[in-house]
Amino acid sequence: MYRVRTYNQIAARGLERFPEQGFEVGPDLADAQAILLRSHKLTASEVGQGVQAVARAGAGVNNVPVELCTERGVVVFNTPGANANSVKELTLAALLLASRDVMGGLQYAKTLSNVTDEHELHQLVEGKKKRFKGRELFGRTLGVVGLGAIGSRVARAGLDLGMRVVGYDPALSIDAAWRLPGEVERMDDPPSLFARSDYVTLHVPSLPETRGMIDAEALSAFQPGAALLNFARQEVVDEAAVLHALRSGHLGAYFSDFPSAALAAHERAFATPHLGASTREAEENCAVMAAEQLTDFLRFGNIENSVNFPEVNLERTEGYRIAVTNRNVAGTLGQVLSVLADADINVIDMLNKSRDDVAYNLIDLEVEPTAALTGRIEAIGSVIGVRTFDD
Repeated sequence: MYRVRTYNQIAARGLERFPEQGFEVGPDLADAQAILLRSHKLTASEVGQGVQAVARAGAGVNNVPVELCTERGVVVFNTPGANANSVKELTLAALLLASRDVMGGLQYAKTLSNVTDEHELHQLVEGKKKRFKGRELFGRTLGVVGLGAIGSRVARAGLDLGMRVVGYDPALSIDAAWRLPGEVERMDDPPSLFARSDYVTLHVPSLPETRGMIDAEALSAFQPGAALLNFARQEVVDEAAVLHALRSGHLGAYFSDFPSAALAAHERAFATPHLGASTREAEENCAVMAAEQLTDFLRFGNIENSVNFPEVNLERTEGYRIAVTNRNVAGTLGQVLSVLADADINVIDMLNKSRDDVAYNLIDLEVEPTAALTGRIEAIGSVIGVRTFDD
């Protein structure tokens, strides 16, 4: 029986993806082999000794102690792309609001609720509407920093609005490149993109190299009056530098999904309360992807969309499967195979992959492994853990 402990409210459509037979899923389970969560801040004590995997129903894993999990051989999954359309649509809403003073117009119209004479109301509206004049997006240039699942969708939407779109991504994957419309002009570096763009939108992960990437120097390369949109991560922007650029008028507006005490009072800084993935569809998509990844890992040892382990997929055919996690030290796999050879056990199929300091092996055996055999493998100094499978 596989036990999956949940934190937060997980969409029912995702929970339904766990098989009815052989799985127990719920918020109050002890001795769980896996954890499924959304925004819950997972502590070290909650990652018990029996936990083999943690799945975050979302893209970011800043609420998961990834380094600790890696040391313990715990695979951490996320769900990249599952909320991409939701974030794209919120970004488009901000793009339109950055172009047209819709919010100012709405607020002004609310102040007219006590005007009962229709003629007077129309006169007031006609006299004041010029205060809310904006500009069209058509023909303007949109700069997209980060061209992954979300950024590529935003780029395509910008093209559909008649905008010129330039993009920058130093680590563009092959899959992302296939998704990217050919009309997007690739830029060699961020300053070149900033100098071309009327609107700059950020869609990069929070990494050491991206934190604070929009600082005073970066903002100095922006066109005067350009708008900055950040629906990626709060820490990729230096908020003090943004506030200074807003006060000087060099930056026209700042829209983000991260309310900030430093920027809250400025009239041209706008924030939504972490609404990027707050749609029913996004929550369901993330839950479904996370549940399917956990199920495949628990039943067969396969790994897809992990942030700390290599991607491994070995088709399950016949025999008995073990999974060996080890520190990425030369010679470890040879020692494992030697243990099997000494026991006169034939290997039917196997797959070995590594990522940074961790290596992961799926090995299908001709005979069922005994506790004594797995114990001898675990005794190898660089081995972190060994799993056997019931399926």
